[in-house]
Amino acid sequence: MTPHLRQLASLLCVLTAGPLSAPASAWELAGKKVITLQTRDGQSIPIGNVFFSPAGEKSAFSLHLDDTRMKDFFLSMKEFKCLEGEELHCHVPYPYAHPGTVSRNDLRWLEHALLFLYKQPKDFGARLWNGLYYQMEITEKGIVGTPQAVDLGQIGAPPASTDIPPYGPEERSDITPDARWIRRLTIE
Repeated sequence: MTPHLRQLASLLCVLTAGPLSAPASAWELAGKKVITLQTRDGQSIPIGNVFFSPAGEKSAFSLHLDDTRMKDFFLSMKEFKCLEGEELHCHVPYPYAHPGTVSRNDLRWLEHALLFLYKQPKDFGARLWNGLYYQMEITEKGIVGTPQAVDLGQIGAPPASTDIPPYGPEERSDITPDARWIRRLTIE
């Protein structure tokens, strides 16, 4: 058998053994990622970045919202950064110290860092019971956050423990898909 035929036979063996594929890599909680809001009419609006710094099983994170994408609104004696559209979608920074860490199985502090409230443009003031909590899940492409309803008045007073996120499953409730202007939050 000639060298050329041996190479051809080897290639044929590889091709018939199964499909060639690169090993799948899991999405990592590392580096700079873009935070995007997805509207119910199909728009994707990038609003900032989150920076992940791996440290063993956990990753520290820091959040940086793009002030040019959001406008300042003074609502109920407090300043909010809001995205204007069918509704105002206003970021509500978690006001207390927290670890600022996440793991593949626990994204609760990131979820608390990305709390929002919504309001109709015609409504006066901020209605803290119109809070949105994005329950997050890691996928192959990144993190997907699905909105749930929360009463943000609950964080008006400091929590008993700063190590435990205050919004557990019992403090949140599902909302009808597409009931809100922002239907999903992604981090990729």
